Amino acid sequence: MTKTQILESGIIKDYIGNIDMLDLHKTAFLCSRKIPGDVILKCHDWAVRMRDEGRCVISGFHSAIERDVLQYLLRGKQPLIIVLARGLKQKIEAELKTHLNNGRLLIISPFNKDIKRITAQTAIERNRLMIEIADSIVVGFCKPDGSISKLLQEVSKDVIFLR
Repeated sequence: MTKTQILESGIIKDYIGNIDMLDLHKTAFLCSRKIPGDVILKCHDWAVRMRDEGRCVISGFHSAIERDVLQYLLRGKQPLIIVLARGLKQKIEAELKTHLNNGRLLIISPFNKDIKRITAQTAIERNRLMIEIADSIVVGFCKPDGSISKLLQEVSKDVIFLR
């Protein structure tokens, strides 16, 4: 989806940062909270490759492994899109402000500011948004009966599994 299509659809309720990133090729990264140890290294290697190739990655960066991936990506110069499972925060973390100011970060939310807590349902809605606007999808790991697996059953795009 292009920036115009995304904004006209109304699926993004709020954002801060470089909105033009929505016109880039976006790779969504999803990963379950609990993953096998051997997959952690694959996720780290994938993040380093995306960073080195300058690829735009979109993720919630919420689970522990997703936060690890974010740390690898922040060391690069490629564009990043963070999708929140709540409304936009009042205060942006200092480590992210620099990247926002440099124009390499976009933070978006499918929720209004009055949604302040992350729930299982808001996480599903966040993941659905990421999948919808991404051009490609990479999954570090997902449990066969987990919410990511269920969500991926609805997807007609190709999905790459790191495991």
